[in-house]
Amino acid sequence: MKSKMSIADNIKRITSELGENTKLVAVSKTKPNENIMEAYNAGQRLFGENKVQELVEKYETLPKDIEWHFIGHLQSNKVKYIAPFVSLIHGVDSFKLLKTINKEAKKNDRVIDCLLQFHIAQESTKFGLDEEEADVLLNDKQFKEFENIRIAGVMGMATYTDNFDQVRNEFRSLKNIFDRLKEKYFAGDNSFKEISMGMSGDYKVAIEEGSTLVRIGSSIFGARNYVL
Repeated sequence: MKSKMSIADNIKRITSELGENTKLVAVSKTKPNENIMEAYNAGQRLFGENKVQELVEKYETLPKDIEWHFIGHLQSNKVKYIAPFVSLIHGVDSFKLLKTINKEAKKNDRVIDCLLQFHIAQESTKFGLDEEEADVLLNDKQFKEFENIRIAGVMGMATYTDNFDQVRNEFRSLKNIFDRLKEKYFAGDNSFKEISMGMSGDYKVAIEEGSTLVRIGSSIFGARNYVL
């Protein structure tokens, strides 16, 4: 029987697979602070959460040099709670949300990094922009006046499937979108550099296709803890 690897062992193993261009976002949603501290003590500093209340509680009680990423579907009315501290918002999929983030960032005298989320999967349950919607957003006169957000790249989720050819093609499509946006809108902008794609089941394919941020939870912490 295989012995159970510790959180620190898992962090070390995954980090060794990343290469120099990819960073690990440890997805700590539903996990207790003790688990997060074990990862922290192993050197991990980037953590991802998908529930605003849980993220705020963890921010308040855990070390302040943690970079908190919001990786879930963010509702506009919840932005104000994380605007004072969040490092990166992965899933911006509407002009309305971007406008709200800009407004709340301004109140906190901050510039908040955001990723545009694209719908690359064949599942209708996933959120995200298509390329046409992104062009409309990026060409909007009001968007160009936002001073408190910075578009740092793109994010997408592949179809949940065992067909890795399909997954690879979906990740490749996101990389192509990134390249096109970089050339058209962000050619001189060094902060537009992130491609957030890949999770526990498919991160190795994502790295091969150019991911700079992989969001990994269960391969680090084990299965999710659900509150009953």
